[in-house]
Amino acid sequence: MTDHDKKQGHDANLDPISGQPGAHPVGTGVGAAGAGAIGTAIGGAVGGPVGAVVGAAVGAVAGGLAGKGVAEKIDPTVENDYWRSNYSSRPYVESNYTYDDYDPAYRTGYEGYSTYSQRGMTYTQAEPHLQTDYEQRRGKGRLAWDKAKHATRDAWDRVERAIPGDADHDGK
Repeated sequence: MTDHDKKQGHDANLDPISGQPGAHPVGTGVGAAGAGAIGTAIGGAVGGPVGAVVGAAVGAVAGGLAGKGVAEKIDPTVENDYWRSNYSSRPYVESNYTYDDYDPAYRTGYEGYSTYSQRGMTYTQAEPHLQTDYEQRRGKGRLAWDKAKHATRDAWDRVERAIPGDADHDGK
């Protein structure tokens, strides 16, 4: 990506409605869905059907903001640059593979963290989903999941360490 692209906002995660940088629809949507469901349950228990509707709305807004907050801490450009510069030093990397072979696995890890940790999943719980995600996105990539999963876990753990707390409660 050129400096011109960055200045023009081509990699700024622009909001599709407002055009403002920093849009993270996946994190926002996941947070909104999860908290909306919780709000519905709590609102329904306290205020019946009307309470459920109000609880869902309030929960969705709060969850959307929380999901967006986590997603904004995960900058795909920063992650890509980090892994491009550091992948070759990782113990699981085999010399006959390039960064381009590992890139889909890293992307699956850091994007998957944003998605699945918001649902309360640990890496172990999310791994079957991550495998499916990886296999759909790797295209003609040369790494099978048995090799890619190490890079995916590495990227997941890197993001988790950068965010305060232990969102997936796996002690890492």
